[in-house]
Amino acid sequence: MGALADAVIAEGGELTGVIPRSLVDREIAHRDVMDMRVVGSMHERKALMAELSDAFIALPGGIGKLEELFEVYTWAQLGLHQKPCGLLNVEGYYDGIADFLAHAVSERFLREETRELLMIETDAALLIERLHTFEPQAVVPKWIDREET
Repeated sequence: MGALADAVIAEGGELTGVIPRSLVDREIAHRDVMDMRVVGSMHERKALMAELSDAFIALPGGIGKLEELFEVYTWAQLGLHQKPCGLLNVEGYYDGIADFLAHAVSERFLREETRELLMIETDAALLIERLHTFEPQAVVPKWIDREET
């Protein structure tokens, strides 16, 4: 996250940071982010980031990144937002996630339409282009084997 923030700042880009007070207190906050929003908890952080965002992109990271990604992805599935979600699969880092989602579709735990709500690309420019041309789809029923009423 810090390296990405440094690159945005170096290029003169706009950057908004959202961080819980507990991490600021541990001196983890990026000191050069001009618009740093300090919130009370990780839950508040995710809610504010979702509110401020036009789209969501996950770069390679750890379990916190996956938790954040799957929360907004789930919100898209439930129709709580209609913002595009993307996964930048750098050097195959997220191949296992892509394989898992395909497996969930084949095992009928996930609809293909829902799987497609998460755009997975290896090329950053292509992913950004897909995010720009994203057209929200109608919310599809979550359950596969239930009759529609």
